[in-house]
Amino acid sequence: MKNSNTTSVPEAKDAMNKFKMEVANELGVNLKQGYNGDLTSRESGSIGGEMVRQMIQRQEQQMSGK
Repeated sequence: MKNSNTTSVPEAKDAMNKFKMEVANELGVNLKQGYNGDLTSRESGSIGGEMVRQMIQRQEQQMSGK
């Protein structure tokens, strides 16, 4: 089974990690490099959900030419 934390483009890993840290900071979630097992499910979910929301928003903007 493939690890869900892998990227299909290895060079994108650093960019995704940076993006995740930026979103966590925007949400006020104390995300650290390395172990983050002390985060609540709500905190983790809010980071992932916001990342997806922003990626969709950016794609929509690109598609509309804005």
